[in-house]
Amino acid sequence: MANKSTLTTGGCLCGEVRFEVRGPLRDVVNCHCSMCQRLHGNFGPHTKARKANITITKDDGLGWYKTSEIARRGFCRECGSSLFWEPFDLDATGIIAGALDGPTGLETIGHIFVAEKPDFYDIVDKLPQFDASSDGELVDDYK
Repeated sequence: MANKSTLTTGGCLCGEVRFEVRGPLRDVVNCHCSMCQRLHGNFGPHTKARKANITITKDDGLGWYKTSEIARRGFCRECGSSLFWEPFDLDATGIIAGALDGPTGLETIGHIFVAEKPDFYDIVDKLPQFDASSDGELVDDYK
């Protein structure tokens, strides 16, 4: 996990959306839910930060799509990059790990929604797996 004094930057493929995170990022959790499959073509590698620590520094292409009653997803309207998963009632926003400028120092810590995982790949590491949400059981998984 990045420490509290860290500044991490990121953005979309075309550069029309840029953001920075001041402070810690949760290590990466791979989400295998059906929505991530459709958005990413596979699983979604998500880090997470407190909403107050995220600043959008360029939002020319930023769009939001309400994917459920609990969250919306941020993306670039120009290049289609998936960037954020933002729950309405939590103090944290999921950030697609691939949208971060590296190196990040982050590590993968687990897998969620593995009950929805497609059949074309196997999870071969020994990290914790959850059939649905981890419900905050993973380290620094802000509720």
